[in-house]
Amino acid sequence: MHTIIEKLVDSGKKILVVGDVMLDEYYFGSAERISPEAPVPVFNFKSKNAVLGGAANVAANIAANSSNVYLMAVIGDDTNGERMLSILSEKGIDTSLVIKDKTRKTTVKTRLLAQNNQQLIRIDSEDRQDIGQELESALIDKLNQIINEVDLVLISDYLKGLLTFCLTQGIIKIANEHGIKVIADIKDKNVEKYSRTYLLKPNKKELEDLTGCVLKTEEDIIRAIHMLKSRTEAQCCLVTLGARGMVLLDQNNVAHYENALAKQVYDVTGAGDTVLAYLGICYANGMNNEDCLKISNIAAGIKVGKVGTSTVTFEEIAEYIRSQNKQEQNQKNEVILTMDNLSALDNLRKGKVVVFTNGCFDLLHVGHIRYLKKAKELGDILVIGLNTDQSVRRLKGVNRPVVGEDERAELLSALVFVDFVVKFDQDTPYELIKRIKPDILVKGGDYSPEQVVGRDVVEGYGGRLEIIELVDGAATTNIIQKILDAYK
Repeated sequence: MHTIIEKLVDSGKKILVVGDVMLDEYYFGSAERISPEAPVPVFNFKSKNAVLGGAANVAANIAANSSNVYLMAVIGDDTNGERMLSILSEKGIDTSLVIKDKTRKTTVKTRLLAQNNQQLIRIDSEDRQDIGQELESALIDKLNQIINEVDLVLISDYLKGLLTFCLTQGIIKIANEHGIKVIADIKDKNVEKYSRTYLLKPNKKELEDLTGCVLKTEEDIIRAIHMLKSRTEAQCCLVTLGARGMVLLDQNNVAHYENALAKQVYDVTGAGDTVLAYLGICYANGMNNEDCLKISNIAAGIKVGKVGTSTVTFEEIAEYIRSQNKQEQNQKNEVILTMDNLSALDNLRKGKVVVFTNGCFDLLHVGHIRYLKKAKELGDILVIGLNTDQSVRRLKGVNRPVVGEDERAELLSALVFVDFVVKFDQDTPYELIKRIKPDILVKGGDYSPEQVVGRDVVEGYGGRLEIIELVDGAATTNIIQKILDAYK
């Protein structure tokens, strides 16, 4: 996954964002007393900040990752519009498709944040009436001029009047004619407005409003998504579920789930914009549904850990993935057990098929890998009994093992199909097999069933023995001899 993120950086893909834009203003201060004039808090102003919101925030998230992004929107011909254009320009967003309209005012949402960034009040200044046919035609003309330069179109509908039925359908029609995917963050109950998009992205509340369904269970959500897809002929639909994560129903109506990241939520403002931006980046670069969903989910989790409307970068996502990999590796290290400490296995095995095999696994080679992979395919949990260094010396002589027991255990535990490694000091794993009681005992094809240690134990309680054929010529002894011959 980290490699995938690296490939997205400066990929050169161009994304068009169409939608309602706004300025998000934040006034920071404190509220420590009640006004004598009315029973309201007195806000003691300290500082302020203005950032891009709505579709402009979607564009900002894309631009933060060195992607090429066009923004198509209508703003007021006013001071706030100029402020917005200035911020857009600073972030490297192409504003040649933004139209200033003297009859409208730029949307501004002002929030007052007091102690611990708690929001006291939000003040909205906006026009919500639909744009007229003249502006619709002007925007379609602009789209036709640049459509051949675009790799993907994102629609961000906040119901502020830009995305009329005619304009939305016009955009989708032009994109489809050029073989360009359209992904839409939707809110309009007239869902036919979004017909024939590639992917729709409502949240759970919006899905309820759009379909008229009450969504209490997972089945309710999937049923409502089917209904929405049917009405719009959309190929895919992704629904954000807040603390429950996300679900994506793909072209084949297969559901893909991602759990929400387990981290503290400070502010959900703009989280949907972040998801839309990353869906656009990922799909524009040809990624599959599962990876698009996973990366967008990580981006949303990072966003809600920040205050206010803000961008998320590839580096933040890559850092999260690195930390998760490190955590998983730490957990992986915990699967290296001893005969005296098998509690981790005991806690996990209930209702699962436990497969056991054993060996020295000195100088891990392709024969070992293929053997262990086939062993794991027989059940749910693969446990390897690993001879300690003393045990190996008694079996193979004083010059073995070549690799020490701690390193051999770590190498085995790093394999994704290995669940537990248990060191044992005896010449055979007989006592370990009696303790673990595997459902399936596995041994290599160089053994006959009569030669396998522990077979009587396993078959005695209803388990079975499986013999797996080995790779011809793949053996540690052969590798050692090759090295000796090469350096005589």
